[in-house]
Amino acid sequence: MALSRLCMALLLLSLLLIHQAESDYMIKHTVIQLNTAEAPPPPPPHIDCDGACDARCQLSSRPHLCKRACGTCCARCNCVPPGTSGNYDACPCYANMTTRGSRHKCP
Repeated sequence: MALSRLCMALLLLSLLLIHQAESDYMIKHTVIQLNTAEAPPPPPPHIDCDGACDARCQLSSRPHLCKRACGTCCARCNCVPPGTSGNYDACPCYANMTTRGSRHKCP
């Protein structure tokens, strides 16, 4: 009788230890997953649209119109391609904006 109680106690103890080990593993595994989750990248800093558009439109034959269109595009895209023309690959948002007539909106 004492032997069967001892066996029963050992069996219950081993089940309890197995359950505790599984619980510890799950807690550690969850903590590792939470720590390795990547934070979203910070938003790009806002650029000085007036300065960027002044540089972009300095050689334009219609500088006021160029600066107005460039300012609108810069405000929406938060970028202006380098140089006075072209270089649209540096700012795809800027390059893809069009007017109602399907022409490039941004200079």
